[in-house]
Amino acid sequence: MRALGPGSVSSFLKIALDVAYWALWAVTVGFALLALSLLLYIPFAPEMVHVRLGAGLGEIDADPRSPALAGFVLACSAYTALMVVILNRLRRVVETLTLGDPFQPENVQRLRQIGLALIGVEAMSHLARLTLRLWMPRSAAEGGWVVLNPTALFSVLAVFVLAEVFREGARLRAEAELTV
Repeated sequence: MRALGPGSVSSFLKIALDVAYWALWAVTVGFALLALSLLLYIPFAPEMVHVRLGAGLGEIDADPRSPALAGFVLACSAYTALMVVILNRLRRVVETLTLGDPFQPENVQRLRQIGLALIGVEAMSHLARLTLRLWMPRSAAEGGWVVLNPTALFSVLAVFVLAEVFREGARLRAEAELTV
């Protein structure tokens, strides 16, 4: 199987990224609607209701009348929105790869935007942990205040290095076109 062009590995990857992109859009809209409904629910909530969540995050015991729960869900929405941005830019890079011409100047900007969005994703992760720690009595954020994730740090650095590689590739391609 070929690596570039139509009917290649890159075209299969493009399809997989398209499916993930639209699924993540649906999750983002779902989180935003949930946050909005929680904010609308706060003034009308009964006094004795508590929500207990636990999906691999540990156990979260929260009062749905607390704006912190809506803030946490809104942070989750922002987190997934940043992931949508990352997938969108990655789809555009893979699209040029499928066409057989990945060293385009637009891909340099796309990779830089992916790097910035990865920084935003990591910041949103810390913000969500901080929200849990400050306003919810029992939560998954029982650890330290700031946990540096070396994998995320090196991923961001790798994306910025790739952007520079693509910039140099685009420059060399433009130079070669002038020579011919």
